Amino acid sequence: MQMSTGGSSVRALAVAALATAVALTIPAAPAAQADRPVPFKVGETLTFDVSWTSFVTAGTATLAVKERRAMGPGKNAYYLVAEGVPSSVLGKLYQLYYKAESFLDTRTLLPAMATVYSDEGGRKRHKTTTFKGNGTAQYQIRTASTATSTVKVPATAQDPLGVIYVLRALPLKAGLSIPIPMTDSGKSYTMRVRVAGRESVKSALGTLPAWKVTLTVTDAAGKSTDDGPLTVWISDDARKLPLKFTAGLAVGSFQLTLAKVVG
Repeated sequence: MQMSTGGSSVRALAVAALATAVALTIPAAPAAQADRPVPFKVGETLTFDVSWTSFVTAGTATLAVKERRAMGPGKNAYYLVAEGVPSSVLGKLYQLYYKAESFLDTRTLLPAMATVYSDEGGRKRHKTTTFKGNGTAQYQIRTASTATSTVKVPATAQDPLGVIYVLRALPLKAGLSIPIPMTDSGKSYTMRVRVAGRESVKSALGTLPAWKVTLTVTDAAGKSTDDGPLTVWISDDARKLPLKFTAGLAVGSFQLTLAKVVG
């Protein structure tokens, strides 16, 4: 899930940590530095059908927990990968590919590093954010050249991909409203999470009760981003699967519907 700086893709695939919210709403990890309880596991791969405006099947997107990787002495992270590719028909009209990666600390659910690779009509970009844990992050973008900068971020800032998994770890309930600090493309944002209530949602798993969660994003000045809110329905069960995403874009609208679950 990638969000570009000016109108964007906090939704390309879906689409970000929680400052005090993580500490207050997710049960604290035991003193022995054990992993936090989460509803996902290594090996889980979620495949979504993507529809965009008049394209009923515009492509596919996947969210996967690839592995639990050592990140240093006493530190481990979930290696998360999201990919999005257009359908064969749409692909003939426009070359498009997205891949986002995030390394999410298994104890704190905070990111250590996040990357986004995109190829839009042959225009290739590779962005890397390395979180220092001291209120700064190193941001690097590679195109035909490479630019690197150090940016200020909240010590508990998330990246757009990691936040999807953090949302699944939250004890969702009707009326919940929390801010999530987030950084993308070297800039800071705040994502407001609001839980409206439960609805029945149809997906490859059948019709299930799910929490309707609306996500709105504002920049550091408090201004709303160009795109409308992103809505995700998360199953009200032990696995807390994202069953559907919908969002309006500058041109048209898109929807991701869960089509397959592995792991």
